[in-house]
Amino acid sequence: MEKIIDKARILIEALPYINEFKGKIFVIKYGGSAMKDKNLKQQVMKDVALLSSVGIKPVVVHGGGSDISKLLQSVGQESTFVDGIRVTNDDNIDYVEMMLSGKLNKQIVSDINYYQGKAVGISGRDGGMIQAVSLEGEKDGMSRVGKTVKIDASLLYTLLDAGYVPIVSPLGVDENGKSLNINADEVAGEIASELKAEKLIYLTDVDGVLDDGKLISQIDSKGASALIENGVISGGMIPKVSYCIKSNVSNVHILNGTLEHSLLLEIFTQEGIGTKIIK
Repeated sequence: MEKIIDKARILIEALPYINEFKGKIFVIKYGGSAMKDKNLKQQVMKDVALLSSVGIKPVVVHGGGSDISKLLQSVGQESTFVDGIRVTNDDNIDYVEMMLSGKLNKQIVSDINYYQGKAVGISGRDGGMIQAVSLEGEKDGMSRVGKTVKIDASLLYTLLDAGYVPIVSPLGVDENGKSLNINADEVAGEIASELKAEKLIYLTDVDGVLDDGKLISQIDSKGASALIENGVISGGMIPKVSYCIKSNVSNVHILNGTLEHSLLLEIFTQEGIGTKIIK
């Protein structure tokens, strides 16, 4: 009986947060181990479906680096990275787009719909949503890697207003109509800024921002910048935190997506489990 009562207490604790965030937009960057592990993947899909069912408006931006690498390997192409960015050009862009938009995007849509969500899969090319420019002049071999110039959020608003959960693959289009592969962290940050989202949430493979192994539960953007400068924040965490600082989203969360139901624990409990970066 006590276990049943505990479940009721959990629901009661979540109630004020549900009321506070009803009708608000959350942008979730989904990738890493939470995307590779089958069980973790299903937990995230359930969480997104639940957020939608209680009136929150989630937008999911997904990556897919390891799956792209496997596909390229299967066709005899090597995966090369420069400063953490996949070298993408005319030789491999079709494979990149095939995996991101053709397979992974539709898998996520199918899984959320299975858990009674209403997901729709799109890429940044649809409706000219993500306009970008090539990094070719900045980095060698990056002719089909893009940097976001402008977000046209009209398609996203149409889907959200109709009760759908948009699932976005991080591809943009240049002025000549060519597709460009864009870093998913960047896309999530730019979309969240354009939508004036209530929250931007990055699901990662670590607990959040750590200082000497200890989790920083909350920090402001000025403090986060200082941690980058002094080397406390390093490696793959730098671009995520940088997008957090640049965005005009008031609350940015960095969570460990390998923890079961990390989204719900961060959003619907007072303690939270990750790092929250506030303006």
